[in-house]
Amino acid sequence: MRFSPAGDPGVPDDRSATRYLIWLAGRQKLMFGAGILLGVVWMVAQALMPAAVGRAVDGLSRRDDGALLTWALVLLGLGVLQAVAGVLRHQCAVRNWLAAAYRTVQLTVTAANRLGAALPRQVATGEVVSIGTSDINQIGHAVDITARGTGALVAIVTVAVILLDASVPLGLVVVLGVPVLMAVVGLLIRPLHRQQHAYRDAEGKLTTRAGDIVSGLRVLRGVGGEPVLSARYQAESQALRAHGVRVARVESLLEAAQVLLPGAFLVLVTWLAARFALDGRISPGQLVAFYGYTAFLVSPLRQLTEAVDKLTRGHVAARRVVRLLQLTPELVDPPRPATVPDGPGELVDVESGVRLPAGRFTAIAAAVPEDAVAIVDRLGRYVDSDATLHGVPLRELPLATVRERILVADNDAQLFTGPLLAELDPHDRGDRAALDAALRAASATDIVEALPDGLDSRVAERGREFSGGQQQRLRLARALVAAPETLLLVEPTSAVDAHTEARIAAGLGAARAGRTTVVCTTSPLLLGHADNVIFVEDGKVVAEGSHAHLYDSEPRYRATVSRGES
Repeated sequence: MRFSPAGDPGVPDDRSATRYLIWLAGRQKLMFGAGILLGVVWMVAQALMPAAVGRAVDGLSRRDDGALLTWALVLLGLGVLQAVAGVLRHQCAVRNWLAAAYRTVQLTVTAANRLGAALPRQVATGEVVSIGTSDINQIGHAVDITARGTGALVAIVTVAVILLDASVPLGLVVVLGVPVLMAVVGLLIRPLHRQQHAYRDAEGKLTTRAGDIVSGLRVLRGVGGEPVLSARYQAESQALRAHGVRVARVESLLEAAQVLLPGAFLVLVTWLAARFALDGRISPGQLVAFYGYTAFLVSPLRQLTEAVDKLTRGHVAARRVVRLLQLTPELVDPPRPATVPDGPGELVDVESGVRLPAGRFTAIAAAVPEDAVAIVDRLGRYVDSDATLHGVPLRELPLATVRERILVADNDAQLFTGPLLAELDPHDRGDRAALDAALRAASATDIVEALPDGLDSRVAERGREFSGGQQQRLRLARALVAAPETLLLVEPTSAVDAHTEARIAAGLGAARAGRTTVVCTTSPLLLGHADNVIFVEDGKVVAEGSHAHLYDSEPRYRATVSRGES
């Protein structure tokens, strides 16, 4: 069986989640099968112990030393078998848990990479985080519990057969009582399933809210919106807490049932067996065995109820994972990919009329910044369009080829945790000369020099130890180190001071000599160093030329770059 994540988008049905769990188990057929087999041996060995004890007691009552010694040795053998099988079963269980959990992580990361820029538009960040922190645990437990649950079921059947052979009435009590107990537990499972599903939805939304607040904390403090967002988050977290209490209420009833029902069953069977022994219908050894069976049955019954609980939780988690895996990317590779010549080529956005000559430093100044972003999205093929490279439509090229040759660097890019050197050189090329040149061009050498360990210093989550301007310069340096054939920069100096911006503007063209570079900006400092400036209004090219020429001859351009009014 092969699980394919390329299904139709939308909420998967229960069958899809079940198929996913089966598929995970099938990925570890040998280890999964060994876990079930060892679980059966482990539980059956325990189930046979009361029978051995009963036979030994009967031998003792008959003063049969040979029978006593024989059954004592059998009991010892069962104990050794149980211990060995238990150790090996636990090892298999841990391996199965890890395989299921981290296979889910791999699939989730693969799906996120496949969706690319479409991921934030199709699924909330909190959903992905919850899969990696909560759902993988539930899925791992669902695969792990299968071995113990199967062993418990086989042990109950074994005990029922032995009891029916010794006493039909007592055997029937066990055979009929176990399904009744499971049915009672089943009444609690369905509402628990619904509550867990709703709780998981609310948890994902709250995680997304927390991520949004943390990422925008500086802005919130600047505009005074922190108290409003804090109050909103507090209200939502309290609602989640109340929802969690409702889930815990049902879970507590299930836990209580796991103790109360098997305990009541134990009392009933022990009382019946004692009555039968007093009437002479069973021997003293059989009475001891019956008591041992009923005491033993508490364990497999709890194992079964635990199995139902964890399989339910795993099913809820699997639905979330399958929902993510079934999302389809907005852009896909063409069935018959085209090829383009090597080296920089003219990049054209047909919709706006922007034409970018190969190997030149071009600036795009838009009256509305969103128009420039839309042009870059089309030129970088983050949306479907008629844009071309070397005269070949980008939609006819493999996405990997487009990403390799055209790099879009905007201010939504993040700095990741780890050594700064690895962050600035993600391809691990090890070219320190190129790295130093990129840092100089981005005017970021002072940032590295101020760090205690220089490039070996570790970057915290999202680079929070750096200011907004420092993060922007480091992101620019990273883009320059990548040295793509075509580099599209969106407002690369919006968060730096004028002196720093002037240094970047002076060095950017030289750092990208011979390669195509596009900067979307309305900063006169950057525009003045561009080989060519394209002015865009209402999404269309309305003027083109040098910064000085456009500033003197185009009033709308002058009003845009001088922040004045036309």
